[in-house]
Amino acid sequence: MTIHSEHPFLPPEGDRSPLRRFRGRVVAPVSLWTTYAGERRVGWTVSSLLVADGPEPTLIGVLDPDADLTEALVAGGGPSPRLAVSLLGWQHRNLPDAFAGLAPAPGGPFRLTDWRETSYGPVVADAPGWLGATVLDTRTVGWSTLLTARIDEVGLGPAETDLLGHVHGRYLPIPF
Repeated sequence: MTIHSEHPFLPPEGDRSPLRRFRGRVVAPVSLWTTYAGERRVGWTVSSLLVADGPEPTLIGVLDPDADLTEALVAGGGPSPRLAVSLLGWQHRNLPDAFAGLAPAPGGPFRLTDWRETSYGPVVADAPGWLGATVLDTRTVGWSTLLTARIDEVGLGPAETDLLGHVHGRYLPIPF
């Protein structure tokens, strides 16, 4: 076995995408998006999200088009699929990689924490906050799926919880 001082799969400096490197410098919140696909619960880690307030509060997210979650929301279980978005706290730092399929999750990622079932999807029981939303539109943008949803319900957890952030490919606590 060889121990590398650098990431063994990282492309050489000159071959790295400047846009990906720029995006890596943007501090982003970490959230779990979940829904029901028939009797199954599906979820995916999402850091590219925007919440727009107004007469019709709107959630905008950039999703992996190959994720089970995206497939469930695009194919939908009816005319208007619904989803739940759980903001993650520092105590949830093991969840994002498990939901993204990058870390082991014996029995599946939904076994790694406690959940509260809602009509939108499962919500992390001790999440700092969560949204319930109804999908309005999805379309392809770049290599991703852009999702727009109407925010129907908002739940807030304890304000003292450090949020989970993502920057430069690492998770970090964001003090509240």
